[in-house]
Amino acid sequence: MRALLQKTVLLLLLASPIAAQNCALCYTQAAGSGSKLKSALRSGILILIFPPMMICTGLIVTAYKRRNRFHQDDAVPKNDSDLGW
Repeated sequence: MRALLQKTVLLLLLASPIAAQNCALCYTQAAGSGSKLKSALRSGILILIFPPMMICTGLIVTAYKRRNRFHQDDAVPKNDSDLGW
């Protein structure tokens, strides 16, 4: 358990510099733009992130609701005899 925790912390520490890299052109374009374009960019990000989040949430809810669908006990009682008598 401790090794898993250490690996998780290490992964999170190493992933943060990678995620911080972005396109210099995009950054300078957004930084030099007016407030109207910044607002549109923020709205666009929210619009683009919403559908994938809803799809993933729907899949998780569906999987959770159907988690025991194939693990039900048989309705027919089992006997010791091969013939079922």
